[in-house]
Amino acid sequence: MNVVILAGGLGSRLSEETVIKPKPMVEIGDRPILWHIMKIYTHYGFKDFYIALGYKGELIKRYFWDMAHLEGDLLVHLGSGAVENHKMHGEDWHVHLVDTGVETQTGGRLKRLAASLKKDIFMVTYGDGVSNIDIHALLRFHYSQGRLATVTAVRPPARFGGLVIDGNLVSCFDEKPQMGEGWINGGFFVFEPGIFDYLDGDHTNLEADTLHRLAADHQLAAYRHEGFWQCMDTLREKRLLEKLWQEGSKPWKVWEDAV
Repeated sequence: MNVVILAGGLGSRLSEETVIKPKPMVEIGDRPILWHIMKIYTHYGFKDFYIALGYKGELIKRYFWDMAHLEGDLLVHLGSGAVENHKMHGEDWHVHLVDTGVETQTGGRLKRLAASLKKDIFMVTYGDGVSNIDIHALLRFHYSQGRLATVTAVRPPARFGGLVIDGNLVSCFDEKPQMGEGWINGGFFVFEPGIFDYLDGDHTNLEADTLHRLAADHQLAAYRHEGFWQCMDTLREKRLLEKLWQEGSKPWKVWEDAV
């Protein structure tokens, strides 16, 4: 099953980082957040990716080019200029890097991929959010609903620390409570090919246009994920994810490291 990652936005709220690179290439640990997202899907057996490029997409192309050619050992024949790769340590991924336009909206990026995706069910997510979501459970839920689309609904991470008060005393202080109020769009979508009937062109905004129309037609199911989820829209959120990674908690790291 194909996985689409929307990686073309400007990332203007993270301008401290995105002035020189696209947001999916902002690093958590020593890897771009895009790599973390792909590792989540890979853990569940999904290795065929379409990356919808836009702003500074050439840097994402360069990243995967370097991954394919520089990870592992090299034998360089200086006389002929030939280079051989040995003991490759890279990921077993099939990655389609598709230019979908700098100004194209999120729905328009999907529309541009229609020729490659319209024959079968596929998954989509944003290139700036990580989670410990169970992808297999998400798919089982989608199949059980019989709708054109499923969105993962998440609780917004609370912005401030939480207090548990017993009488007049604080019995517990939670620095980073996960659960805010209500449910929000957390990405990690599942779409049937019929979704393309709801995508008109480059101007189509997936969130403001397509999802609203699907909901009005009773074709949008919500998979409630109560576990960890965090987007990276701001420098504060980038620093939070970096702190979690460096502290070793890494709640979205569902995969095992290669030996």
